[in-house]
Amino acid sequence: MVLIACSDEFVLSWHLARAETTAAWRSLLSRVAAPGVVVTDGGSGFAAAVAAEWPSTKVQRCAFHAFCQVKRQTTTRPKLQAGIELYGLAKELLHIETLAQAAWWLERLGQWCGFWADFLEQRSVVDGRSVYTHERLRRARSGLVRLANAGTLFTYLDPALAAEGPLPATNNRIEGGVNAQLGSVLRFHRGLTKLKRVKAVFWWCYLHVEHPRSMAGILREMPTDADIDMLRDRYGIKADGLEKPEKWGEGLVWEELRHKTRYPYSVD
Repeated sequence: MVLIACSDEFVLSWHLARAETTAAWRSLLSRVAAPGVVVTDGGSGFAAAVAAEWPSTKVQRCAFHAFCQVKRQTTTRPKLQAGIELYGLAKELLHIETLAQAAWWLERLGQWCGFWADFLEQRSVVDGRSVYTHERLRRARSGLVRLANAGTLFTYLDPALAAEGPLPATNNRIEGGVNAQLGSVLRFHRGLTKLKRVKAVFWWCYLHVEHPRSMAGILREMPTDADIDMLRDRYGIKADGLEKPEKWGEGLVWEELRHKTRYPYSVD
């Protein structure tokens, strides 16, 4: 996967990794000046990476992803009254515009948790094991409560942070302006090998930075297939299996194309 950071207008940085780990996110964030606020979908390892690389940056959890987290458990047509109410609460996250509305929402979440507490403790016996009867509702509740306790649901309403203008409550900018565009690129060029798909993503990202270099300059920075095969051989990574993801994602660093120096073909 390619981890990407963007502003409202431009791609800022990107990093090739095998999985969303704290180390992979740190590799990305370390190349970007710490912003006042970062909006995230809550990817694995991201919170720890922000705490390490951007300790003063406030985190806004994408409201749409928080809503979808509940919707996956309740569906859009929950049958139980508890599910209907929780789904309604989650849906309201997409329409909160003031701190007063946010405070009222948090109060109602607390009331919901208190009212349905005993109901969610009910257990059933399945295949000889005692399990929670309403496990999906419990997961939906836990997700919202965890975000509410972390204080990341309504960061965009903080007056001090929004003094220069409104802040986004969702990461729609990267979903629609970056991820969707990259998806189209890869769909239009089906049949590319994994390596060439990665390069296509790199090219697109580089062409959408604020000050892209010339094509010749990009080519001078871009590692060739032979360079990558050499690095794979050096670090014992087979071209097809990629059995050691930590080498591919973090140890075998594919720097972004905007690297200040020529691509380091050898690693000390």
